[in-house]
Amino acid sequence: MSTQKALAYLDGHREDFVGRLIDFLRIPSVSTLPEHQADIVRAAEWCARLLTNAGLEARVVPTEMHPAVVGRYRADPAAPTLMLYGHYDVQPAGDESLWNSPPFEPSARNGAIYARGASDDKGQVLANLLGLECWLKSAGRLPINIVVLVEGEEEIGSPSFGGFLKAHGAELACDDVLVSDSSQYKEGMPAITYSTRGLVYKEIELTGASRDLHSGVYGGVAPNPANILCQLVASMKDPSGRVAIPGFYDGVRPLEAWERQNLESLPYDERAMQEMLGVLRLEGELGYGPLERVWARPTLDVNGIVGGFTGPGSATIIPSRAMAKVSMRLVPDQDPTAVSAAFDQFVASFLEGHCRYTIRDKASCAAYLAPVEGAGIQAAKGAVKAAWGVEPVLVREGGTLPILPTLKQGLGADSILIGYGLPDCPVHGPNEFFHIEHFLAGIGTAVQFFEQYGRLAGDETRSAR
Repeated sequence: MSTQKALAYLDGHREDFVGRLIDFLRIPSVSTLPEHQADIVRAAEWCARLLTNAGLEARVVPTEMHPAVVGRYRADPAAPTLMLYGHYDVQPAGDESLWNSPPFEPSARNGAIYARGASDDKGQVLANLLGLECWLKSAGRLPINIVVLVEGEEEIGSPSFGGFLKAHGAELACDDVLVSDSSQYKEGMPAITYSTRGLVYKEIELTGASRDLHSGVYGGVAPNPANILCQLVASMKDPSGRVAIPGFYDGVRPLEAWERQNLESLPYDERAMQEMLGVLRLEGELGYGPLERVWARPTLDVNGIVGGFTGPGSATIIPSRAMAKVSMRLVPDQDPTAVSAAFDQFVASFLEGHCRYTIRDKASCAAYLAPVEGAGIQAAKGAVKAAWGVEPVLVREGGTLPILPTLKQGLGADSILIGYGLPDCPVHGPNEFFHIEHFLAGIGTAVQFFEQYGRLAGDETRSAR
């Protein structure tokens, strides 16, 4: 009965909710640019007011960088506690000439709202927060305890997040976390993400002579860092696409039978993907399908390589320096520290006696895997089906969300990822959008989820006792 009241409140406030999304999107809360510091604060205060008006205790909390918004709703000490996580910061607009409308002047057209942050993550996090309002303004109470954490540093790697969790761990304690910062599998196929890949990111700089050399005078005797670097990165994979670093695959967890069956059941058009990417063929580790390669297998890629003369014309030199950036995506049970050490040892063995080098660590994060039989994902499946009218699919994500293992380590809480946007929305690019009906369906999903999570997680709690 309370769920129906909350859904009726949603139905009566559709235009109001869309208007609030537009107001939120007007705030250029770009976390990476210092000139937007006042906008960062304004966005945080906007979120705190929304929560307070909905009936929660909420405040803006300073961090080492950008403020976080923390909200609380206490239903019953015996009830499960759910955290709603999201971020209010956004990427820079980039080249505004590529936008069909100004990035911070939201434009509604073709059933969608176009603006920076529309899908990543303002529209999605707002949907979950408005789900709280629907319950509290209609039923008067929620069936679960709620913690809200909306941060302002996600787009710059959440540098303050780990320290913030340690400082406020007691206040943020929860059983599970609802995160909406992903997407549906495709139009008409809503998805629940249960795993993300980890990351180890390195920078390698090779140094030869103390200065650039004349290639005619010294070619054939002087070590060429650019040549050596190319040989090094080429040696990191064998012809089958398998990473050749000893120990790289230690701990890789193979897919379970149900996961493989699930992958095979998902529609995937390799030719369409090839055409969309504009490439001659899809590549990857032999023996694995494309979805398994991007979701459940570790990879190594050169992200950038530079050295020597790259300007117009010609300059016949042997460069004194060359540099490459290399990222490795990891899967569950791989140890980022061990992979990092294996990479360093591989580079050291290859370069020994050739030239001087420096390896710089840029990022490290473990993969994340949620228990699919837990109350969180089971409640999510029921909520999505109720709100969207179809069964959701369970998917993995090839990218990395460092906050997931951080939340697991810091709070012991698993995360449930329900995406409301579409995978073809150009997040981080021009003309980012969020379909209005998907935004409203997201609010409905949150409304349904709170009831189903309270029932299923409550059953788990009682059984544990």
